[in-house]
This record gives sequence, C-alpha cells and structure tokens, in this order.
Amino acid sequence: MSTMSTKSTKVNRRLFQYALTAKKTFISALILLAIGVGANLAGPFIAKTMIDDHLLGIEKPYYETTSTHNAAQYEGKWYKRGERFEAGETKGHEVRILEVGRQFVFVNEPVTSTEGEKSLSDGKLTISYGETSKTYAAERLSAKELLAFYKLEMPGIIKLIGWYFLFLFISIVAEFGKTYWLQSSANKVIQKLRMDLYAQIQRLPVHFFDNLPAGKVVSRVTNDTEAVKDLFVVVLSNFFSGFINMIGVYVALFLLDVRLGLVCLFIVPVIIGWIALYRKFATKYNTVIRSRLSEINAIINESIQGMSIIRVFRRQKQTSDEFEALNKDYMTYQNKMLNLNALTSHNLVNVLRNFSFTVVLWFFGSAALNGVGIVSMGVLYAFVDVLNRLFHPIIGMVNQLATMDSSLVSAGRVFQLMDEPGEDVTEGSMPRYKGNVTFKDVSFAYKKDYVLNNISFEAKQGQTVALVGHTGSGKSSIINLLFRFYDPQKGTITIDGQDVKEIPKQWLRQHMGIVLQDPYLFTGTIASNVSLGDERISRETALKALRDVGAERILAHLPQGFDEPVVEKGSTLSAGQRQLISFARALAFDPAILILDEATSNIDTETEAIIQSALEVLKKGRTTFIIAHRLSTIRSADQILVLHRGHIVEQGTHDELMELKGRYYQMYQLQQGSTESNTSSEQVAVSQLNTVPNAVV
Repeated sequence: MSTMSTKSTKVNRRLFQYALTAKKTFISALILLAIGVGANLAGPFIAKTMIDDHLLGIEKPYYETTSTHNAAQYEGKWYKRGERFEAGETKGHEVRILEVGRQFVFVNEPVTSTEGEKSLSDGKLTISYGETSKTYAAERLSAKELLAFYKLEMPGIIKLIGWYFLFLFISIVAEFGKTYWLQSSANKVIQKLRMDLYAQIQRLPVHFFDNLPAGKVVSRVTNDTEAVKDLFVVVLSNFFSGFINMIGVYVALFLLDVRLGLVCLFIVPVIIGWIALYRKFATKYNTVIRSRLSEINAIINESIQGMSIIRVFRRQKQTSDEFEALNKDYMTYQNKMLNLNALTSHNLVNVLRNFSFTVVLWFFGSAALNGVGIVSMGVLYAFVDVLNRLFHPIIGMVNQLATMDSSLVSAGRVFQLMDEPGEDVTEGSMPRYKGNVTFKDVSFAYKKDYVLNNISFEAKQGQTVALVGHTGSGKSSIINLLFRFYDPQKGTITIDGQDVKEIPKQWLRQHMGIVLQDPYLFTGTIASNVSLGDERISRETALKALRDVGAERILAHLPQGFDEPVVEKGSTLSAGQRQLISFARALAFDPAILILDEATSNIDTETEAIIQSALEVLKKGRTTFIIAHRLSTIRSADQILVLHRGHIVEQGTHDELMELKGRYYQMYQLQQGSTESNTSSEQVAVSQLNTVPNAVV
C-alpha cells in the first residue's frame, strides 16, 4: 500500500509540474472559479435578508410618528419601524403586528416577547411561554390594511432582487471564463505532454520496440494521454470547483450560525475517508482496464498488418478468439468498476445529505417552528439552501472519482514510458567521414548468450563487404552494432580510426544509409519518400537520384510519375518499384557507409538487372556492406565474410573462397545446382548443411 501511495505521489507531483506550464491561465481560471462560487453563495444570504428583514421583519416593533416617509397608515395614524427613524425624529407609542396562524393582528401596546405559541380569541392575543402566558388586546388586520405595511418592504425586496440578478450574472460570466481558461490550459498541458512523450519515443533505443508491440505504444500516446486530458479538463474542474465551493459553503454556514456549521463538519472526514477507500479498489481495476485496452490496440494493429496472412492460413477464428478473450476480460473489469460506482458513489451522497438535513431540521427546525427557536426562520432557510449547495460539489467530485483514478493510472503509464532510459539527442553534425570501418575482437550478446564472438575485419573506403551465412549466424547483428542500435560487450568498432562509442549516435547515422529487404515507404508521394522531408534534399536532387538508379524506367507508366501518391507502406507498388525508391533514397542522402540488407532477394529476374545496375551506382565512392542470400549477386565484392554461429569461418574474395572449397564453395555450388561435384563432396556438403538448416533461402 505504501509503494502504491509513493507511486501515486510521484505521479501527482509530475502532473503538477506539467500544470505549471500553463500556470497563468490555470490561476486565472481558479480566480474566476472563486468569484463564481462567491457570487453563487450570495443567493442564500440575499434570501435570508429578504425573509428576516422584510417578509418576517413586519413583526418588528413599530412606533407612532408624525412623518409619512417610510410610514404606514392605520386608523388615521402613521406608524414606522424603529430602525427606519432618522436622527432627531421622535418615536411615539410602540405597537406590534404579529402573525397568528394564517392571519395578522394589530397589538396597540409593546409586546415583551413574540417567541412562544400564539392564539387569538375574542379580540385577545395569548402568547404562551411554556407554563406562563401573557394576553394582549389585538385587532385583526384586513388584507388592505396589511398591504399598507408590506408596501414599505417592497423597495428593499426589489433592491435585493436586483442584487440577486447581478450576482447571477457575475456567476454566469465567471463560469464561462473558468471553463474556457481551464480547458484551454488543459489542452496546452496535454499538447506538451504528448510532444514530450513522442520525443521520448524517438529517443528510445531500437531494441526497446522489440518487446513492446506498436499497438501498445500507440495506446500510450493516444488513449492514455487523452485520459490524462480528462484529468485536467473534467476532474480538475470538478475537484477544484468542489473544493472551493465546499470552503465557501462552510464559510457561509459559520457566518449564518456557528453551531449549525459545527454540526455539519462531520461530512469532511467522511468524504476524505471514502475517496481513499474507493481508490484502493478502483486503482487495481483501472490498471487492468488500461492494460487490456493497450493489448486490444496491439492485437488490432497486428491483425490489420497481417490480414493477408490471417486469411491465407485461415486464422480468422483463432484471431477472433484471442480478441474475444481480451475484450471479455476488459468488459469484466469495466463491470467491476461500474458495480463499485453503482454500489457506493450515489448511495454515499444521498445518505450524507439525508442525514445532514435530518440533524439540522430536528435539532434547530423543530425549535424554530415551535416559536422557541434558537435561530431565525430566515437563517434556517438560508442554512438549508447553503447545505443543499454543499452536496452539489460533493456529487460532482464523487461522480468523477472513476475518471480521476483512470486518469492517474494512465498518467502513471505515460510517465513509465517517459522514464525508460533513452538515447541522448546531440544537436549539430559532423563532417562526412571517409568510411574506413574496423571491427576488432568484437563480441556481443542480446541477452546472455553471445551471438558474435571475436569478430575482426577491416573495410576500407570504397570497398564492398558481403556478409553471408545461415539464419542466426550474426549478419544482422554486425549491422546493428555498426548503426549503434546496440553496443558490443567486448572489443571495439572504429570508423576512420575513431571509436564509434565516442561519436554521438545521431552524428554517426547521419552519414549512413540502408536499403532493406522490404523497404518501408511513408504516406506521401514517391518524391517525398526519397527526400523524407529533409530540407537539405531538394526536389531536383530527389528526382536525379530516382533517374540515376533507373527508377524512371519502371515508374514512368504511373499516372502522376514521381508525384504518384504512396499509401499504406507502398502497398499499391510492386516490390521492385519500392526497392528502387529505397535505393534512390539512399543515394540522395549520399551516405559514406551503405548497408544493403538482402536488397535483391524479393526481386524478379527481369527487375534484377535494373537493381544490379542501381547497385553499381549506389556503391560508387562509399563503403558498402551487403547481406546477401543470393551469392551470385556478390561475386564482385572486395571481401566476403562467411559467418557461422557468430564466428567468421571464412574470409576473402569470391575466387579465393571458391579455391578453398569450404563452406562458401558448398553453399555456392548448392545454389547453382551444380552436378560437377562428386558424390562424396555432395555428402559432405549435405552433412554440414544439415547442422544449419535453411542455410540459403
């Protein structure tokens, strides 16, 4: 529990730091929120004043006067309330107007106390105080006579109504400003969070994505950040407004009556305890919900990418079953959250509200209604109104508990990805190096077992080095080390005599190019896939690169030529067309070191001639590494490295290796389908190749 609390504290602290990026608008929103709360809470006070000073204020003492200003006439005499006499004005005989049941009476003498039970009989008003009572002569007031006294209250009532509408207008304006500034600042925070998260994804080492499906990464950037946005826009709004409202309400309660305020203080610890208990269960459920949603995105992404394979091998049912299992688990935990909310949230608020009203009305209301009240009717009305307003923010806060917890869980997942160790991004660049590459006693392991052992070779500027061997022999691992996707555990790799570990990765890769077996094309046009939007590569440079590799010959028939749209990784283009675009891309960037990763293995025979011609253009003046399965395509290589289980077992030119009649010779003969080898040599070749199945594909 302490670990979860510590983690939650760290997440809250980091969210607060992000909120500081838009602190001005956040502060402005909160100020408007406070103004709106104050304006909104003015209503009960206005109602209290209206009831106590005007509607029930008619029962206050009146005095006979000779002035007609602010005075009411009754039976030829003028009467004015005591507090309305001006300085120097003489007060005459005291009278009272009291309510008895549904009628009002005029008492032509002072009344000691109006508290108690009142009764009227035969022109006599009796006020009982427990065991004692007092009787006064009283006359019933007609509606017209009563209205004469109530007319005096109308200016005050109209003034209070005017103040009410003014505060209502202020509240509306403050609510609009608060909502606008709070949401705009939240959008600004989420924009920065997404940019930081995307920048972090760019910094993450390549091997990180080997273990995390693309769909899960996408879920972090989209679904989880959107959930964090809900935290700032919805949860923050409700909780801050709720918090300020509650403070305002409690201030109002204590201003109305301290005893009433103290009675209602029990609500605060109950709410705090409930939130802590709720999150204990909700966090566990939401963690699973966000994880399952991420897995659902991953399986959808994988299914779309491999839809052709799924249909060819009739895996629709198995894929659907996998998806259904994840979706069912997701629904199960969603239902658990729904049950948690349904069983607790609204029930808690209703119980608290009903209990609070019961206590207040029982303790204070009954006394006030019996005429021996501790508080006035206006205070009681205002208090019930204010207390009712207390539960509006509580309902808003409780209703957002699920969103808050889901958002905090999502924020934790986002920050977890942002805390992954990434590669430092170094600004600037370095001059184009010559491309003299040296591997010296290099050993490397992805996990525990070494996949490369004591690899040593040298590739000079302008040379072509071919890497051959069976699957898993270490060819791609050498390229990964050269690109510094990984660093070796032993040995050194140098370029032009400088250790690659001393060169920033971005600078190193700036002068490297690669052509993959299945080249990746981005959405755009053929020309934009050559330049990749790099400002250093003009359109003229990109088109020249396409022409130099011979792409014009097989792309000329396209309706828009080099401006033909490319969609969904170039699915509308043939393998040869995609490969030529990839060659042109490498040529346009003019790398010092070029890697061709089985670049001709998927090409038909007719297109291969064009590809081979493009290869010759590409290799000029640069160090080239070729991973090849077709050994016929590397006969002209300056150096061929034959790899087997992480070791270089043979090294030399094509002719030199053929003379050795070793592993390379046997692989070449097997590919060429030669029948010149005698039976014993074929048996040797087969016996050796049996140890490395699928040696050449």
